Amino acid sequence: MAVSGRALALIFCFLCCYAPAPSSAAAADFLQCLSASVPSHLVFTQSSPSFISVLVSSIRNPRFFTPGTVRPLCIVTPTNASHVQAAVLCGRSHGVRLRVRSGGHDYEGLSYRSERPEVFAVVDLSSLRAVHVNQAAATAWVDSGATVGELYYAVAKADPELAFPAGVCPTMGVGGHFSGGGIGMMMRKNGLAVDNVLDATLVDASGSILDKQAMGRDLFWAIRGGGGESFGIVLSWKVRLVKVPPKVTVFTITKAIDQGAVDAVTKWQTLAPALPDELAIRVIVQNQQARFQSLYLGTCDQLLPVMSSRFPELKMTRADCREMSWLQSTVYINYGNADMPLEVLLNRTTSLSTFTKNKSDYVKQAITKNSWQKIFPWFNGPGSGLIILEPHGGQVSRIADGDTPYPHRSGVLYNIQYIAFWSGDGRASTSWINGLYKFMEPFVSKNPRSAYVNYRDLDIGENAVVGGVTSYDSGRVWGEKYFGAANFKRLAITKGKEDPGDYFRNEQSVPPHVSSK
Repeated sequence: MAVSGRALALIFCFLCCYAPAPSSAAAADFLQCLSASVPSHLVFTQSSPSFISVLVSSIRNPRFFTPGTVRPLCIVTPTNASHVQAAVLCGRSHGVRLRVRSGGHDYEGLSYRSERPEVFAVVDLSSLRAVHVNQAAATAWVDSGATVGELYYAVAKADPELAFPAGVCPTMGVGGHFSGGGIGMMMRKNGLAVDNVLDATLVDASGSILDKQAMGRDLFWAIRGGGGESFGIVLSWKVRLVKVPPKVTVFTITKAIDQGAVDAVTKWQTLAPALPDELAIRVIVQNQQARFQSLYLGTCDQLLPVMSSRFPELKMTRADCREMSWLQSTVYINYGNADMPLEVLLNRTTSLSTFTKNKSDYVKQAITKNSWQKIFPWFNGPGSGLIILEPHGGQVSRIADGDTPYPHRSGVLYNIQYIAFWSGDGRASTSWINGLYKFMEPFVSKNPRSAYVNYRDLDIGENAVVGGVTSYDSGRVWGEKYFGAANFKRLAITKGKEDPGDYFRNEQSVPPHVSSK
């Protein structure tokens, strides 16, 4: 009786805020269904004292924490697979959809909010964060709720000469990062994060737990880069670990306009993808400066002759080199300070101080020096942000476009991430990023103008969905940009087989499609 009274109180609170779709009775039934299988202290409803603190625990953009944000009916924080299964089964039975959050880095907040009024619950995987390293086999099982920093830390502590190729920011949740591909500083040597996924456990739309063998070829292919949440809830991933030397080398060299920044970036475009696989140099353009940030899987003595012969424009010297362990390099590259304790990688603290907006592009033909001279002034005006250029080439480009859903392989020189950030009034910053993105159109990939699904952008195809339902044809507007035409079609056909009712759905998920064959 106590459970029923609690559920009714929740629904009353819920109805004060949102339209009852599904009915209030169905929402109450969902909550009561959950109570039969999930301990009450793991379910936070809008009337729970801790609801707001749990909701914001991994929100990283205050754009998605406003009075107008459509919030979940409840947040489920499972501690084992049966809790996730219960959420899916109860949701299916009572018409309540689920959104799934691992680290909260998704750039449009779709793991914990909706663009349109609807009843949904959030499954927050942050309590499922174990990392089990098999040093002898050079593999690890990592739960989706672990962060990239927690994965790096656990692997290196088990063996300092083992590592995993994934992203720069340590607070990213593994589940979301892997689901979109997972680019990072070692992808030229070892490929993307998903190129090193060997197995996974998934709760599908029927509530069943599947491993790689039970999933079958197409579903296992789809979850390794096909975007988060379209096919089920991945609980854990088995990954192949990679060898790294005892010492790696990092450097950061900044060039201003009057120090040859334009020439250096112009040359970098074709040089960086062709350098030895062990060497990755990315570029951050901000305040009319170019910051060249590098990771080399070797010593400074080995790196110096490569840089002097291949990239003399940077004028790199021994004083620029810093040798350290691979784990220390992950701290240095993200924070710019190698002296910080390694335990900073375990910090999951979030901040709601800075609003952000992101976009992305891929470049297949080098942009001319004359064009770069026109691009750099964009970083000297009101609201100007930054761009990050990440080199491809090497192993990431040797893998066929269709081997995983991530299609940006052969022929890609680098990708661009655009970042606008502000506090207070964001009109200048949003105008800046929209203007620069439009200005860059002639210089980037075409037919389609590609984008990285992990830098999700709801501006793509914002007018394509009618009545809140995404069809295969309307989904192509963003799907082919993220995945390419062939991969998107395969993803949609797989979705049609595995989740024909489109239970796992968000504003840019993969829609189900029935093949004409």
